[in-house]
Amino acid sequence: MTTHSETNLVWQLRPFAQLTAEELYILLALRSEVFVVEQACAYQDLDGMDQRSMHLMGWQDEQLVAYARLLPPGLLYDTASIGRVVTRGTIRGMGIGKLLMGNAMDAVRSVFGPVAVTISAQAHLEVFYNTWGFVKHGAPYLEDGIPHVRMISSAPSAGNLG
Repeated sequence: MTTHSETNLVWQLRPFAQLTAEELYILLALRSEVFVVEQACAYQDLDGMDQRSMHLMGWQDEQLVAYARLLPPGLLYDTASIGRVVTRGTIRGMGIGKLLMGNAMDAVRSVFGPVAVTISAQAHLEVFYNTWGFVKHGAPYLEDGIPHVRMISSAPSAGNLG
């Protein structure tokens, strides 16, 4: 993946088997820092899907500041999926989340082809995900005590593979 000059971000995309022990520790620590501690939500993060997923990491000055997990079609949903989308609290509001989702969508299409993508989005981020072509499907629901919505971005048509 590439470096984004304005933010000095270096993006890496790796399957689980190619993560070093240190990278795995760092990405799990970031997920725990935000989803468990910051959001005060006790949940089972280690769900058995990491081993069959791709891991997108955004590094800035050797610190992991952005991360997303890309799941292949058929693992969680019939479609591909992006989950565990997280940015470090110290860099929020700088546009890193947008860069993360742009890279995640590109990576999904690069790895899995021109497929639809499903996410389970925190409800307050619905408008953010609309930017990436995600549309709400179904009623809001609680996931680990936090309101969520299922959202799907359709597979790009042959004319939009860009």
